[in-house]
Amino acid sequence: MRNQIINHSPDLKRLRDEGFDIRIEHGHLFVHSIPYLNEKKQILYGTLITVLNNSQKVIEGVTLEVAGNPVTHVAYFTGELPCYSDGRFIEPLRRESRTKIANGTDVNWEFSIKPNGQIPSDYYQLVTNYVQMMEIHAQEIDPNVRARNFTVVETEEDETIFKYFDTNSSRAEIIPISNKLKSHKIGIIGLGGTGSYILDLVAKTEVAEIHLFDGDIFLQHNAFRAPGAPSKEELSLKNKKTTYFQTIYSKMRTGIIDHPNYFTNDSLDLLNELDFVFMCFDKGSIKKVIVERLEQIDKPFIDVGISIESIDNEYLIGSLKVVSSKPGCREFLRRNNRVNFADDNDDDLYNENIQIAELNALNACLAVIKWKKYLGFYQDKNNENFTLYSTNDHNFLDNDHCT
Repeated sequence: MRNQIINHSPDLKRLRDEGFDIRIEHGHLFVHSIPYLNEKKQILYGTLITVLNNSQKVIEGVTLEVAGNPVTHVAYFTGELPCYSDGRFIEPLRRESRTKIANGTDVNWEFSIKPNGQIPSDYYQLVTNYVQMMEIHAQEIDPNVRARNFTVVETEEDETIFKYFDTNSSRAEIIPISNKLKSHKIGIIGLGGTGSYILDLVAKTEVAEIHLFDGDIFLQHNAFRAPGAPSKEELSLKNKKTTYFQTIYSKMRTGIIDHPNYFTNDSLDLLNELDFVFMCFDKGSIKKVIVERLEQIDKPFIDVGISIESIDNEYLIGSLKVVSSKPGCREFLRRNNRVNFADDNDDDLYNENIQIAELNALNACLAVIKWKKYLGFYQDKNNENFTLYSTNDHNFLDNDHCT
């Protein structure tokens, strides 16, 4: 709730987006880590506190708590009395206080400055006025100190799947668009090069669950075609790929579900609980069974493929494909043989062993962009269901357009 108040209050959101460490506690706005000088010209850090005037605003028919206009210009400060760069006290701020804030914080000073004789129009103005009075003198000693320090913003329980706040979407003003991805349950079958990069991208969205399916062990060669940089110690554990990636991405978010086995006929019922599936593996026989079940239960999915060949041991050429299938637009898939149902021992164009990280990553990017188009995150004027990229001529081919 407290982070939601910040989200829907333009002045508080601006403070957070600019990097101020702000918190709302017990009806007060706390601004932490403000640099100032004491009389010994030492750089210290204090906390500015002011009463938060809560209000309500109706957004899309929902009544939400927001910050109203400040009802006072007064703010409290924890720390020593701030000084100028020559060690003299900033006398306009000298007003001792023994106030105890509701959360048990003892304050030392009560600031009472009215810019232009008026109560600040919003909390951004109130905070930045006081911060500048202190910070500017600390910066004369060390130009690198600042209150805008982008401290990690932790989320509140049940507020989001992330373990810290998505300040990227907040700063970019795209939270309503990002919310289109919420609550979805995603399956990634196969965590090789492309599948692992898909996980990396999807994990940074607010989908509810990401189910990982793979029976392989994460080995040394995998480290060179997957996101991140595992240590020798991590490789020596020889964990299943699903376990390895779950451990990594669970540091950032909840909802990473580990299925450390190959997908088989016995796994088909798990598809019923998913909203979207990425297929990132080669074995055609099980892929055919998965596609048939997804079509039967009318679930959307994407199949990816990568082919890289060596030309006279001098150059590599490669091609990437992304095939999507969704309700009401499936006839292209079989009519044009877009999904390869050949097994490893068949003549399979997309079953070469060469894997290059940047092509895996590009294949994943194309797949995730198409998935986001399906959910309305990106506009989709072309409505293509087949994309092919060739490295040799640097061409993107798209086909199978839905009307």
